[in-house]
Amino acid sequence: MNAVVGRDDLLLVTLDTLRFDVAQELAAAGRTPELARRLPGGRWEERHAPGSFTYASHQAMFAGFLPTPAHQGPHPRLFAAHFPGSESTAEGTYVFEGPDLVSGLAAAGYRTVCVGGVGFFNRRGPLGSVLPGLFQEAHWETEFGVTSPRSFEAQIERAEQVVARLPADRRLFLFVNVSALHQPNWFHLPGATAAAGDSRASHAAALEYVDRHIGRLFDAMSARRRCFAMVCSDHGTAYGDDGWSGHRIGHASVWTVPYAHFFLDPRTDRRTRTER
Repeated sequence: MNAVVGRDDLLLVTLDTLRFDVAQELAAAGRTPELARRLPGGRWEERHAPGSFTYASHQAMFAGFLPTPAHQGPHPRLFAAHFPGSESTAEGTYVFEGPDLVSGLAAAGYRTVCVGGVGFFNRRGPLGSVLPGLFQEAHWETEFGVTSPRSFEAQIERAEQVVARLPADRRLFLFVNVSALHQPNWFHLPGATAAAGDSRASHAAALEYVDRHIGRLFDAMSARRRCFAMVCSDHGTAYGDDGWSGHRIGHASVWTVPYAHFFLDPRTDRRTRTER
């Protein structure tokens, strides 16, 4: 990462509440082709979330603790704050001064931008201002939130505007919290009703919706230069698993999340746009 930071743009996308098993099943079945073609080997990596709900997990990720590989470590981290005795800070780790990655990247010359999704990013009160307050620029509108059937499209439109107005020589760290997977998501499943509520099937349909549009985000972030992208879930959620529902609980459906990182190459994505 010491070669990447300062050279490439950076993108962190959290697919809020996405379960690992649903993500993997859809990739294997060809139902999320845009994401699958980016994933190393066409598969998500199974990891453990650093928190069981949005606020806790993002606080950890912004401190450099991305989801941890689901096998015994230690696991070298991509980013880490400078502190003595860190067993997961390795030779390739980008070490930043200060308490969080966002301010560390800002100090390295990056424009840091947040496009929020769920309520912890809505800036409507002190709690909803903590996470977006880490960034130099933060965006949230009702249309980006969990109740909007076109939330991800609206978020991408804002991200495209951010990229378009940034000076060509300015590096960008863009963070997007995708709210579409989070409850309520029943409206993404054809034939579903509010009365019936959310289900594992509507959760999967929401991921298909995200996949139909995420290529635009990747295109925007690779339009200026190569981009290093990290795409993951912050936590999963239970849909009646072993009698459990929701998250902020200690169930495997919550702690087990999909993760991937990869480069977005301008030449590759320019060809893809032409083909489309």
